[in-house]
Amino acid sequence: MPQQGNVPRPDDGWAALDATAQAALVRRGEVSARELTAAACERIDRADALLGAVPVRFFEQALAAADRVNPEARFAGVPFLMKDVGARQSGQPYYAGNRALRAADHRAEQDTVLGARFRELGLVTVGNSNAPEFGLQSNTWPLAHGPTRNPWAPERAAGGSSGGACAAVAAGLVPVAHASDGAGSIRIPAAWCGLVGLKPSPDRVAWRHSGTGRTEVEFVVARSLRDTAALLDDLRPATARHDEPDRFLAATHTPPPRLRIGWTIRSPSGSAVDPACASAARAAAAALEANGHRVEESEPESLREYPDRALHGALLGVAEYRGCLEDLAERLGRPVTADDVEPFLWVLANLDEGVTTPEQLEASRAWNRAWVTRTLRWFDRFDLLLSPTVCEPAVRLADLDPHRFEPLELLEKMVPHMAFTEPWNATGQPALSLPLACSADGLPVGVQIIARRDREDWLLGVATELLPADDTRRPALHA
Repeated sequence: MPQQGNVPRPDDGWAALDATAQAALVRRGEVSARELTAAACERIDRADALLGAVPVRFFEQALAAADRVNPEARFAGVPFLMKDVGARQSGQPYYAGNRALRAADHRAEQDTVLGARFRELGLVTVGNSNAPEFGLQSNTWPLAHGPTRNPWAPERAAGGSSGGACAAVAAGLVPVAHASDGAGSIRIPAAWCGLVGLKPSPDRVAWRHSGTGRTEVEFVVARSLRDTAALLDDLRPATARHDEPDRFLAATHTPPPRLRIGWTIRSPSGSAVDPACASAARAAAAALEANGHRVEESEPESLREYPDRALHGALLGVAEYRGCLEDLAERLGRPVTADDVEPFLWVLANLDEGVTTPEQLEASRAWNRAWVTRTLRWFDRFDLLLSPTVCEPAVRLADLDPHRFEPLELLEKMVPHMAFTEPWNATGQPALSLPLACSADGLPVGVQIIARRDREDWLLGVATELLPADDTRRPALHA
C-alpha cells in the first residue's frame, strides 16, 4: 500500500475505539474517513500475518471508497470487513472459503440488500474476513486460506464460522465486522474471542433472504454494546427504522422491566461443561437476581430431546450440504467434483448416497416444527433463558486440524460447541453472547441469554446490567 503522508499510526489509540467513537471523530472533523481507513489497512498489513483473520484485502478500493463517504452517515469512515460467506458487495471478491472460487477469482456481480446497507451507513470495507468453506464448521480453518488464530492465545481456535470477523475485531484491526449465524456462527467465536455477539430474530435485519423462514441470520460482531444496538437499529427494514428510530440503542440506556429468567448449565448434547463456563453462567444469574429479576434454575424440557433432534438434523443436514454443491456449480458454470471442495463437504453431502426419500425429509421437518412449538411453550412462563454460550473456552487449534482428522471426526468434535447455540436458530429467538468472564488461563468465557421472539430490547437492557463499564482487557495479539 502506498504511503499516506502524515497519517497517524494505529498506535495513536484509534484501534482501541469502537465504531461509534471512530465515526464521531469524522463528524467532528478531527480525522478523515481516508485516514481511519488507511490506519486500519496498516494494522491489517502489520498484525494479521499471525492472526490469519483477513486473507482477502482490497485496500486501494477501500481508500477510494473512503473519499466518497458521506461524513454525516452514522458510521462514516469506519473500517469494516465483509465475511467471506453471505452478504456481498459489487465487484469485491467472494470465495466463500472455497479453493475453486478463489482460483477463479469469483467476484460479486452486485450488492446484496445488506451489502448495500453497509455502504449507506458509511462503513468502508477493507477486505473479507476468513471463514470455513461455506460457513459449515464451528472453527475457521478453510483449506483455501489456512487457520484463523485466537488473538487471546494464538495456539487456540477463534471459532466459526465468523471466526475471522471475531478475531479481527477482538484484535483491534477493525471495530465491527459483518457476521452470520446458522447454528452459533456469531455467538461461538464471539464467546471464544471475548466479544458481544448477537443473533437477531429472523428478518430483524434486512437481507436477501427476508421472508423465506430461514434459520440463519446475518448481522455484525462488535466490541461494544452500543455499536451492537446502533447497528441493529440501522440495519432494520426501512419501515421499522422510520416507525421506531433508535429503539434498540434506547434499550441500552433504559432499565428493562424486572423479568422472569431461567438458567441452566446443562448442555443439551450431554457433553461436559467446563467449570469456568458453568461458573460464569451461575454468576450472571446471581447478578440478575440481585438486580431484582425473578431468577430460577429452569430450562425447556424439550432441550433434553437432543438425540432425536440430532437424528432428524443429520437427514436435513445432508440436503444443506448438497445445496452448497449446487450453489458452487452455478457459480462455476460447470459440474462440481471432489477436487473443487474440501473433503468435509464432499463426504457429508454424499453420506446417504441417495437413500433418504423426500417423505423422510418432510417427516423430519414436521418433527422439528413440533419441537419448536414445545420449546416455545416454556417461554410462556419465562422471559429469558441464560446459559453458557459454549461448553468450554477456546480449544486448541490442533484439535480441529482438517489435515489430521477425517470429516466425520471433525463433525463429532464440533457438535458439543453448537449444543447451547443451535436450538435458538431453530426456534427463531434472539440470543446474545456476552464476554463476562475468563478461564484460569485467561481465555474469554461467554454467557448466552435467549429472549422471547422479537425481544432484542430485553437482551440489550439486561446486558447493560451485566457488562462491566470499564473493561480494559486486551488480547495478547492486539493492534
